[in-house]
Amino acid sequence: MSSSIGRTKRRPLLPTSQISFLSLPPALARPPSYRSSSSVALPPAAAAASTSRSPLRSIFRNPFSSSAIMASSSSSDEQIPEIILKTRAAASGTPGEQVEPRQVLPTEDMEPNPSKSIPLPPNRQKLIDDVIALYSCEPTVERVARYAPACVYDDQFVYANDRYKMAGQWFGLPKLFPKSENLGYEIVKNDDTLIQFKNKQRWSFHLVSKQATINALVSLVLDPATKDSDFPLILYHKDQANEKDYSHEGFGFMFKKTQADLVSHFMSSKEVKYFKGDENATKEPVRKYGSGTAEAPMATHV
Repeated sequence: MSSSIGRTKRRPLLPTSQISFLSLPPALARPPSYRSSSSVALPPAAAAASTSRSPLRSIFRNPFSSSAIMASSSSSDEQIPEIILKTRAAASGTPGEQVEPRQVLPTEDMEPNPSKSIPLPPNRQKLIDDVIALYSCEPTVERVARYAPACVYDDQFVYANDRYKMAGQWFGLPKLFPKSENLGYEIVKNDDTLIQFKNKQRWSFHLVSKQATINALVSLVLDPATKDSDFPLILYHKDQANEKDYSHEGFGFMFKKTQADLVSHFMSSKEVKYFKGDENATKEPVRKYGSGTAEAPMATHV
């Protein structure tokens, strides 16, 4: 039996989505084929971006049918899954940098209490289920498609500012960790465009028997164009493993942004390459704060 670390680490050895290009093996096996997880419907605002053949809302009723699961791409010989094309059309186009959530926490120990979790409507609960599955080393194309093309992911070791980079992170995660188990989560906020939850994850490592248990506060800012749809998209995903927020400055930030910029290009899996068109999503300069407490109000609901 594997031995486990006796207590929850305040600062994780590796965060929930760390993928370092220095750690990736030279040959990356393709992950399992994706499977359908939920039906999808878009809000009326998304219909304006649809093609002339039919409204997006009607198309989204069953995007995973055998006749609709793949769509041709004019820029690649590969066929891009329909869910990727539809979420590109549904997203608002707002750069994730514009909606960054910032807060400092009263404690760095974000131990969840599932019995106190705020209930969510079905569309948002399905989103959380997919995010937990991603944390648990179970990436699929449609789970990564939960992110808007112009999304930002931000934690201690990763700053990825489009969905192509996110695909590299999530599909690369099982290469670093043979197993990741969710030990519980607690929804602490469910606002118009913001969901926050305390998350507890246990990570196993290759070649060693020890495990690491990590608590964090996860903030998901939803794309305003899809927040009320059956398939809401994440525009900003922040994972805080201690009480401070991120300054986005210095060598540490340079490392976490550079590795996220490069990882997707080293991935050989077709699932990652499906998202390559998202690297052209609108971006803005990174917000810099000077410290982990600047412009970060105290969170009182955690």
